[in-house]
Amino acid sequence: MRRRLEPDAFAVVMATGILSIAAADHGYRWLSAFLGALATAVMVLLAVIAAGAITRWDLRDPDVTLRLFTFVAACAVLDARLVAHPVLVRALGVVALSAWLALTVLSCRNMASRGLAALRGRAHGAWELASVGTSGLAILAAQVARHPGDRGWAAAATALWLLAIAIYTGMAWLILWRAVHERKDRDGFAPDDWILMGALAIATLAGHDIYVGAADWLAGPVRAVTIVTWVVASAWIPPLIYFVLHRINRSPAVLHVTGAWWALVFPLGMYSAATAAMAAELTAPALATVSLIFFWNALTAWAIVAVAGLLRARALSAAALRRRGGASARSAWPIPTSRARRGR
Repeated sequence: MRRRLEPDAFAVVMATGILSIAAADHGYRWLSAFLGALATAVMVLLAVIAAGAITRWDLRDPDVTLRLFTFVAACAVLDARLVAHPVLVRALGVVALSAWLALTVLSCRNMASRGLAALRGRAHGAWELASVGTSGLAILAAQVARHPGDRGWAAAATALWLLAIAIYTGMAWLILWRAVHERKDRDGFAPDDWILMGALAIATLAGHDIYVGAADWLAGPVRAVTIVTWVVASAWIPPLIYFVLHRINRSPAVLHVTGAWWALVFPLGMYSAATAAMAAELTAPALATVSLIFFWNALTAWAIVAVAGLLRARALSAAALRRRGGASARSAWPIPTSRARRGR
């Protein structure tokens, strides 16, 4: 059976791209270049595959359209990585904006067609990808606003940033409502619940970029909100670690690598990048050390998930070849048998 591409497959690009940015923050230029090139290559490959898979996705399902925001976030992360190439930045920015507009319309329609109870019953961490993608666009707009003649984008960046925080709040309410209703803490959270932290981390990074170019009257409030988003993102880390360890203790099978684990790698890398930005903004060397620690943790998690994923893909390919070989042998078996019977 052929495996389908999942709507949130672009999470691998998000994770690899943000690690490239975090590596550059800490002076690992060669590692940053390697990860950036790898993220770009995987993005192109997945885009080609997704073009053929999109007709098989149910775009009336909010879970599908919300998870597809990984494409928007991946474009935004790559754009931030390629900021030195204005033509590529603008082209990828147009693609990200177009995809964001389409997915926003579809997701609003899909969610509006369902009641609150139905939405609560399906809400999970990946739904915060809508907030992640919106914050990614805010970062792009803030970067464009730094260019002479493009100052008008500063207002768009601020509006997108506030919208991202509003989306985060709404989705977090649904997710926590479900957790309380189903007493989800008995089993622990899934890997994609780490996006609850990652969405605030990228909102922090967006706020930092807006603060750098903000007018004097706006800089203070933006800085205050940015500190709040970073503090809340930090506060998410202990309970998320507890729930992950609790779930592993109850069900070791959860450690089997799936694509969902990329949703854990991305928040770790994004928290490193966001903390590095806060270290620069607040002139706090201790935060730079925290950022470095999270970078190496994220890179270790990236390597584990990447290697495990490649080994799993190899095993699945080998199993598929064995099945095809067995089927061919069975279909060929009756031919010599019938000939033998005719010869008697």
